[in-house]
Amino acid sequence: MKKIYINSISILLFALLLFPLQGQAGNKQRAGQAGASELLINPWSRSTGWGDANTSCVRGLEGIFQNVAGTAFTKGTELIFVRTNLYGGVGITMNAFGFAQKVGEAGVLSMAVQNLDFGEIEITTVDLPEGGIGTYSPKYTVISLAYAKEFSNAIYGGLAVKIINEAIPNLSASGVCFDAGIQYVTGSQEQIHFGISMKNVGPTMRYKGDGMSFRGVVPATEVDLTVEQRSADFELPSLITIGGAYDFNFAGNTQLIAAANYTSNSFTKDQIQFGMEFNYRNILFVRGGYKWEKGDKIFGDDFDSRETVFTGPSAGVSLQIPLNKENGTYLSVDYSYRDTDPFTGVHSVGVRVSL
Repeated sequence: MKKIYINSISILLFALLLFPLQGQAGNKQRAGQAGASELLINPWSRSTGWGDANTSCVRGLEGIFQNVAGTAFTKGTELIFVRTNLYGGVGITMNAFGFAQKVGEAGVLSMAVQNLDFGEIEITTVDLPEGGIGTYSPKYTVISLAYAKEFSNAIYGGLAVKIINEAIPNLSASGVCFDAGIQYVTGSQEQIHFGISMKNVGPTMRYKGDGMSFRGVVPATEVDLTVEQRSADFELPSLITIGGAYDFNFAGNTQLIAAANYTSNSFTKDQIQFGMEFNYRNILFVRGGYKWEKGDKIFGDDFDSRETVFTGPSAGVSLQIPLNKENGTYLSVDYSYRDTDPFTGVHSVGVRVSL
C-alpha cells in the first residue's frame, strides 16, 4: 500500500507539472508580454554560481527558488541572508532572506522574502521635466511559502505559493502564483539525480491606483471630472525545467557534481544550463556554470536576438565552517558572480546558518 501511495503521489505531481504549460513553452513570439520578471531572478548565491543548473540536485532552502522539492533535504533549521548587486553600477540591489524548518519525520516548511531596491528616483512631470520636487522608490517584493516532503528514499516533492507585489507611491499590482517540483535520487551511492520543476503558474495581474487617473474638463463646458484609465492585464513568466546530475565521489569526503538543465519558457526563448560543483571535505566549495540561449555571441549566434541579460558564464565559491561537528551545524559564507552583457555582471554575497 505504501508503494502504491508513493507512486500515485509521483504521478499526480508529474501531471501537475506538465499540464499547465502544454503547447505554450518556448514561444519566442511572446517575448516581452509577461510581467513580474523579478520572479525569474534567482536571489541565492550558491545555486547562481552553478548557472542555475542544479534543478535535480539543489539541497536545502535555496530549493524554494530552483526546485521546491530540494527543500525536503533540510535536516533541521536553515537560515540564509543574501545581498545581490544587480547589473553592476546601475544602483539596483536585491535582498533575500529565508528559513526552512523540518517538521515531523519527513516534512519541511520554508519561507523566503526577496525585495528589489531601485534606490531614489527623481520625480518629474510634464511641467517639470528636470525634477526638483522630490524622489520616489519603487518596491518589488516576492514572498514564498513552501512545503516539501520525502515520500521515499528516492522520491522528494514539494509545492510553493508566491505572493507578488510591485508598487510606487500611486500605483501597485499584486498577484499570486504557484510552484511545484519533484526530485528523484538513485544509484548505489545515490549519485544519480533527476529533477523537474514548474514555476510561476498563476492568474494575471493588473496595476491599480491613483496613478491610473487624471482630471479633465468636458469640452464646451466647465465641468471638471476625474477619468480613470484601465490597465491591461499581464501574465506571469511561467516555465518548466527538467534536469539531471551525477556525483563523482572520491576518497576523503571529496566530491564533484556535474549537472545540466533544459528550461522551457512560456514568454521567451528556451535555455540550456550546465554546471559543476567541487566539494572539498564539506569545507570548500567551488562552482562554475554556463547558461545558453539562442543569440549567445560565444557560439557565433546573432547577439542582438537575445531576450535576457542572464546568459553566459557564472562562478561561485563557499567557505563552510563547522560550528558543532556532532550535531552537524555550520556557518557558510557564499559568493557568486553572473556575467551579463550589457551591464557589468551580478555579484551575490550570502551567509547561511544550518542548525
